[in-house]
Amino acid sequence: MSSRFGMRSFTMLASAAVIGAVTLGTGATAHADDFSEKKPLLKGSTTASYYWDDASGRNGDTGLPASGKPMQKGLAASPSWPLLTEGYVIYKGKKEPFFVGDRGPGVPSNRGIMLDLDAKTFASLTGGKFNSSSLTVDGVGGQGHIKIDYVITKWGPGVGKKNHPVAFSTGAWSRKDANPAKPPVVTAEKKIEKKEEDKPAAPAQVAEKAPEKAREEKAPQAELAAAVTNRETESNGVGGLALVSGLAFLGGGLFLARGRIRKAFER
Repeated sequence: MSSRFGMRSFTMLASAAVIGAVTLGTGATAHADDFSEKKPLLKGSTTASYYWDDASGRNGDTGLPASGKPMQKGLAASPSWPLLTEGYVIYKGKKEPFFVGDRGPGVPSNRGIMLDLDAKTFASLTGGKFNSSSLTVDGVGGQGHIKIDYVITKWGPGVGKKNHPVAFSTGAWSRKDANPAKPPVVTAEKKIEKKEEDKPAAPAQVAEKAPEKAREEKAPQAELAAAVTNRETESNGVGGLALVSGLAFLGGGLFLARGRIRKAFER
């Protein structure tokens, strides 16, 4: 759990005039249930801590969050993003939504801890349990920081840096950002798969299919040629037999005729 160093109390006063009428309904979060389906405006990674300020003064509690709304699950503190910015974090495959309702962490942000999650969200991500008495997370071995990926789906309307977070000490949280980060390009996986299917076959694949196709085309021709050859053979066999029979008949006739001619001359 990050130390606030009195930073939140100071920020509440500085932010009051800025946020004005921009508020959330009591107990309602600023994110929708389908948070992971929204178009991302910014993606990145950072180290996240956790806290729980319910204005009870326990465990270093410095008062209500800078937005003036009660502490709740999904409320996070950022050192530079505009208040009411929405998004979600990912830790070991688990996703949890958040909205920026507070400022911080203070000094820890100088060391790269750029997001302060509420204790209940931290417990949900890590498999721990929120302790309402100590305002800490039990069952995580005292772990207070985790490496997370973040996705911003909506920028808040007020002051603050609309880009990758920077330390609280830079003062970016108090300045209007007129040049937000360009949304990352998202390519639909289904379209990529479809294009892969529509691609023409590679030369090697065509070469492999060519002999097979040739064999398929030659098969009917070979069968036809064999049938013609068989018919010719059968036809030649019958013709040859007829020719032999004819010659034999002719030879027999000539033999008989020769005998008759000889007798005629002897007379």
